[in-house]
Amino acid sequence: MTEGMLKDRVAIVTGAAGGFGRVIVQGLLAQGARVAALDVDDVGLSAMRPAMEGAGDRLLTIHADIADYAQCERAVDTTIRSLGGLHVLVNNAAVGMGVIRKDHMVNPIGIAEISPDTWSRFVAVNFTGAWQLTHAAVPHLLAQRWGRIVNVTTSFFTMLRGSFHPYGPTKAGLEAMSAGHAKEFEGTGITVNVVVPGGPADTPLVPEESGFRREDLIPASVMAPPIVWLCSDEANDVTGNRYVAAQWDVTMPAARAAEACRGPIAWPQLAQSPVWPGGKPDA
Repeated sequence: MTEGMLKDRVAIVTGAAGGFGRVIVQGLLAQGARVAALDVDDVGLSAMRPAMEGAGDRLLTIHADIADYAQCERAVDTTIRSLGGLHVLVNNAAVGMGVIRKDHMVNPIGIAEISPDTWSRFVAVNFTGAWQLTHAAVPHLLAQRWGRIVNVTTSFFTMLRGSFHPYGPTKAGLEAMSAGHAKEFEGTGITVNVVVPGGPADTPLVPEESGFRREDLIPASVMAPPIVWLCSDEANDVTGNRYVAAQWDVTMPAARAAEACRGPIAWPQLAQSPVWPGGKPDA
């Protein structure tokens, strides 16, 4: 990739103190972007600055619970005021199954273990939170006719597997929302794409109790290259795609690496033949 390809761009990254969030923030900073790092983990946010050597005033950390719309609005306003604009939104924050029970990979979680409050929290962060930040950011992106929205979902297997609620369904909702927003914002200068790791990754969302050897997990670092590229001018006309980060070949030119690991967002093949008054609906 061209060095400094994100100079003069401003990004918001949610879940910034976690495994994926930190590498995404680092990747954006390395290409010259200014980044607002959002999280509810104040300790993790505090640890970011010394770890992001050379970032200086290009890194802004913001405590924000994206389940609260007012905090999403404040985060967007603070970012624009403090960093001079907003061009990129990476919806990465998520609550993982480990908050219910850390051995959930080897001892599946049944519906009886999931309280209504737990279900609501997963939905509020993993699904509604992404919509709320998008809603707060989009007026600014539309006004400048340039924006990038990248949503981190998960593999279709994880969305549909048994005993992986509420995580799987909330990520499926985010996937479907991404497809709808990609269509809605076509022609506005805003692109919407999805990036997934491709399988279990070496982050805190996959606890030690998962039963996996850490060396067998996908490195968190795979998420940065496709997201950085999607946020660049090289991807100006790229929207409505999902990218499997573990299949991104960093030895190839970025456009070729993207082509090799992309597919459409969600399940467009299932949406071709609705029973619709007067025939097929408009896309």
